[in-house]
Amino acid sequence: MGKKRIIKKSPEELLKEREKIEAKLKKEPKVKVSKKVREGRIYINSTYNNTIISLTDPVGNVITTSSAGKIGFKGTKKATPFAASQVATKICESAKKLGVEKVRVFVKGIGSGRDSALRSLAAHGLDIVSIKDITPIPHNGCRPPKVRRV
Repeated sequence: MGKKRIIKKSPEELLKEREKIEAKLKKEPKVKVSKKVREGRIYINSTYNNTIISLTDPVGNVITTSSAGKIGFKGTKKATPFAASQVATKICESAKKLGVEKVRVFVKGIGSGRDSALRSLAAHGLDIVSIKDITPIPHNGCRPPKVRRV
């Protein structure tokens, strides 16, 4: 059964990783402006592994989307609240570029990035009209698997 080895990154590797993420954050988001949208919806999908945020028009057609993996976070760092806040700032930049002022926020999932993404959206000057939780909850749906006996 030997010892388990944990791979630790050196400070130089951590700095390089940090610089890559900051470089991707500095890039301006590419947004095609087809029509001016004053109001929009923001969907925050937060899972145990990632946080995905989408900006849509009032009908629900996706304008732009961003995720922690798209920004440059890898592995377990994608699921952190810091990554979610960075994704929210990226979406705020693209929303301001499009001219979106009022926003309705829909939150889905049970990950750790829910709250930090919401706080980051509010801090960056978007006018949040409403916040709604649309996490699917089963009302006695599927039968659970049988109990495991070891």
